[in-house]
Amino acid sequence: MTTTPTVLDSDFRYIDKLGNLLKSRTELSIAQMLSFLGQDYDYDYELEVNGKKIKVDFKTEKGLIEVIDNEEDIEKYREIKESKPDFKVMAIGHPKYAAQIKELQDIVFYDQKHPQTGSIFMEDQSFTFDYAHILPLVEKCSILHGHTSSVMVELVGQMKNNLLIDFGEAKKIIKEVIGVFDHKFFINRKYMNKEDDSHYHISFDGPKGVFDLQVPKNTTYLLEGEATVENLSTEIIKILAPKLPPNVEAVGVYIYEGYNKGSHIISNIARK
Repeated sequence: MTTTPTVLDSDFRYIDKLGNLLKSRTELSIAQMLSFLGQDYDYDYELEVNGKKIKVDFKTEKGLIEVIDNEEDIEKYREIKESKPDFKVMAIGHPKYAAQIKELQDIVFYDQKHPQTGSIFMEDQSFTFDYAHILPLVEKCSILHGHTSSVMVELVGQMKNNLLIDFGEAKKIIKEVIGVFDHKFFINRKYMNKEDDSHYHISFDGPKGVFDLQVPKNTTYLLEGEATVENLSTEIIKILAPKLPPNVEAVGVYIYEGYNKGSHIISNIARK
């Protein structure tokens, strides 16, 4: 009998763009949002309170953000509020703990009378694709080589009846888009110097020598820019966004290129 192993939150490693190892998906979401807004932050900021040093999850130029995950976080939050009345502090966390904090103006609550903004994220074994690429500007990657990459997608928008989009519908759309990228050769369009009905002629002088390739059009994907994992994330968003319902307002795409490295791009959806 085959059993499915239980995956715990502690099994995941949450790393922000600054290389900080975060403690939870909530902290990762906050880090991503701050980066998206162009807001610099310090993680695990050390603050002196009542003669002792404590660590606050995020320090920004606008104020402090503390993720409330346990009773100790509640006490830390209250201590900062009492000893540093001039500091702006926001608490974000599980309702089980955050509801114990009386300073309601400093906590994010859902407005039940108006549409709620929410997000979902989706990881699935089927969200993978195999591909080849060349990065002529990077010596190590300036030869033809390949990867198997997995994808995670985050959708943000206005919820209707507490639902952003049905998971089944989202999965179907995402799989369709990822299929476009599977078993393709990615290359910057600028390295294509001619074409015929069925082939592109790719050539460039890179760190490993002169490359002169003839590649089939039906297995080649020309990009506006280098074939980096960041550019592939952007390309997935460009194809995915028009297929999503109008209440989805932003899309985030993670592409993992090997173990514990990859790219995350988040973009607003501009609708006419």
